Amino acid sequence: MKVGFCTSCRFLDHQTGPHHPERPDRLRAIFAAVRDAGMVTSPYPAGGEDVHFGISIPHPPHLIEIEPRAATVEEVLMVHAQRHIDRVRIRSQSGGMLDNGDTPVSHDSYSVALLAAGAGLTCVDAIMSGQVKRAFAAVRPPGHHAEPNAAMGFCLFSNVAIAARYAQQQHHLSRIAIVDFDVHHGNGTQAAFFTDPSVFFASLHEDPHVLYPNSGFDWEIGAAAGRGHTLNVPMAPGADDATYLKAMHESVLPMLDSFKPQLLLVSAGFDAHRDDPLADINLTEDGFYQLTRLLVEVANRHCHGRLLSILEGGYNLRALGRSVIQHLLALSQQ
Repeated sequence: MKVGFCTSCRFLDHQTGPHHPERPDRLRAIFAAVRDAGMVTSPYPAGGEDVHFGISIPHPPHLIEIEPRAATVEEVLMVHAQRHIDRVRIRSQSGGMLDNGDTPVSHDSYSVALLAAGAGLTCVDAIMSGQVKRAFAAVRPPGHHAEPNAAMGFCLFSNVAIAARYAQQQHHLSRIAIVDFDVHHGNGTQAAFFTDPSVFFASLHEDPHVLYPNSGFDWEIGAAAGRGHTLNVPMAPGADDATYLKAMHESVLPMLDSFKPQLLLVSAGFDAHRDDPLADINLTEDGFYQLTRLLVEVANRHCHGRLLSILEGGYNLRALGRSVIQHLLALSQQ
């Protein structure tokens, strides 16, 4: 099974400060994990809070490494307003905050955010051309909170939404599904497609009564022509692997099977892990493996196996690295 791994050392250049949860060491942890697991050969840099995983996999899958390109402004405009793009660019020149205090930018943040968005487009092309069957884009900054007119929640541009629009426009796909299992609701992705029947969006996340961004209630189902094409599945604090898998089988999978997507995109946040500091969900690495396997099966049923996963959250470095490995192992199964 050909699985792509798309990343770049340039993603480390988005500087958020040493104590910010969404810091460059997140990617360094993923670099270390895939190296330790024997999945890649590139000498990705260590440093910072370097984490050693000691992962032993008898026959690790060999990932096809993909070099991302930057998205153009015209491609970002498929989802975001020009004034939002301009604000990210201008604020990055001097540094500072893009919202009420949790989305900092530095001198390179604008160019790195374009690269993060472009990684999804690079992977869409690789999948649609048959270079790979599935792909994982290890990027930062993340994207699923970025709304068409606003950056928020550590996110500058909506990477997965831009990838969906690109797949529609460049590869003429008429039905794209997005599943988001980050512990926080993907409000930006939802905002991009709330009235659009060509994109089905499902989000499993901790109860918005108790967790940022306080959206994603089960009554948010889309509007106008898109009514019924948004599915929110709030999970109670303390939900575990079994709870999530039950929700997938009872709520998400039937909707995906009814929609029959031609391409499946995944907002892969690993902050629902039981060791993550930003929420109160109790998934394990095996839980992420099982969730991913279910999504692979959907892709096999409806999309000729085509699935693109893009990194969102995950803030405990050891849990993040080990969960990504299980995610990649599941993506590598037939």
